[in-house]
Amino acid sequence: MAQPLVEKRSRNPTIGAEERRRYILECNNESFDTRKRVFDTRERAFDTRERVFDTRKPCPLLLRPPPLTMRLLSANQILQIWEIGQAQHPLDRALTLLSFALPERSLDDLAQFSIGQRDALLLTLREMMFGSVMDGFAVCPQCGEQLEFTLKVPELRIVEPMLTIKPEYAFSIEDYTLQFRLPNSRDLAAVVRCPDLITAHQLLAQRCIQQVSLSGEIVKTDMLPDTVLNQLGQYMADCDPQAELLLDLTCPACNHRWQVLFDIVSFFCTELSVQAKRLLREVHTLARCYGWRESDILSMSPMRRQFYLDLVSR
Repeated sequence: MAQPLVEKRSRNPTIGAEERRRYILECNNESFDTRKRVFDTRERAFDTRERVFDTRKPCPLLLRPPPLTMRLLSANQILQIWEIGQAQHPLDRALTLLSFALPERSLDDLAQFSIGQRDALLLTLREMMFGSVMDGFAVCPQCGEQLEFTLKVPELRIVEPMLTIKPEYAFSIEDYTLQFRLPNSRDLAAVVRCPDLITAHQLLAQRCIQQVSLSGEIVKTDMLPDTVLNQLGQYMADCDPQAELLLDLTCPACNHRWQVLFDIVSFFCTELSVQAKRLLREVHTLARCYGWRESDILSMSPMRRQFYLDLVSR
């Protein structure tokens, strides 16, 4: 059993309209509709990203990632995740979620994903489970007004989820050249018990920076000045934009403006907790009435389960 953290196919370039027409004509009749739907879906996705992020125009020669295959969580798996998560730190809960959706990946593999990469996968899984609409709630820090708002997954998705990991990045400032990797779940687990932010930042830098050179000479990481570390932190955030999503909120009562951090791990786990407790109540009702086993009830489709619940309530 893995210890907790805290105690393919090749890519194809976009083809032009004429090439696409010729390509489709060459396909047999059986696969024509399927291939056309795939191209139409990809075009709509590109149009959406262009509208939301108008400064990031899609390049016609951009290589697109291979299709991502994640598994929907069954009713029984939702209960397993909820039960396991009761004794886990949020970092481990995130990996538990992904391990059920991506069973071919080990926990060690999942822990190597950058935080933004991890959150992009969780955002996709949440959309698969509950749809693209997300109901949010916040309290105004100025007057205490309670705010309810709606978020949509496509608006929160900055990068497409991928299963490949870029091993190294480079950053130059002044006379320094740094080679580093992006923080992952193991890095956050290592700094979670640091006594203050300064210590946490220093430890995180030591773990992620792989090499530092000053005017061509290799130097130690602890020789970096704070200005360089601060610039590196900002550059890391730019390289992994999905890792930190800040929502701009305005209170309708007092017009106070502030930002809140959107945490997909907390949000998703809260939703799954509600779903798990609802499933347990349904199992209790049907087992008491019909004498069925829990496994049999959970194996039913939601529609069939609801039909029997309606019969019981009559």
